Amino acid sequence: MASRALSTTLIERILPDRRDRSALRAALQVVVGVAFLAALAQVRLQLGPVPFTGQTLGVLLLGTAYGLSLGTLTTAAYVALGALGLPLFTGWQGGLAHLMGPTGGYLIGFVLASALLGWLAQRGWDRSYGRTVGAMLLAELAIYVPGLLWLHGVLGGSWGQTLALGLVPFLIGDAIKMLLAVGLLPSAWRALGER
Repeated sequence: MASRALSTTLIERILPDRRDRSALRAALQVVVGVAFLAALAQVRLQLGPVPFTGQTLGVLLLGTAYGLSLGTLTTAAYVALGALGLPLFTGWQGGLAHLMGPTGGYLIGFVLASALLGWLAQRGWDRSYGRTVGAMLLAELAIYVPGLLWLHGVLGGSWGQTLALGLVPFLIGDAIKMLLAVGLLPSAWRALGER
């Protein structure tokens, strides 16, 4: 019984599943999640070939609140629809060039981070501040590793240049976004009377 309670995601707790409408509800949640990520992509500051955006905050929140299946599906839909040309990426742009360009690895990392966060959340990592910090740090790694590998492949040059362009300028902003997510998620569980 305790393991079932822990496997419940935040979105399932807020919006309990009704079997007769579960597919429709999931589709609506994906649409809302994609729109949320697209809106946060517009919060941006261009810092060279990789912009600083609010997308990471959206990935952290959605991946954790939606759980493994729905969070991964939502983030993958965002990346796929944007790559197909829908204007979902920063600057209301879309197209395969974004996936193939300097930011492509970060976009793939968003999907990996969502999956990891959803898996961890379904094991209760989003219910305490300490474990949520651990989950968010792992998610940031899941974004940065493919992002930096891809950026290095696209731009070439030294690893020092890659880190200077694709990591260092983002550390403070991503730490703030991470702390915001860490503050929101366990607090939401506490507001619902659960830990």
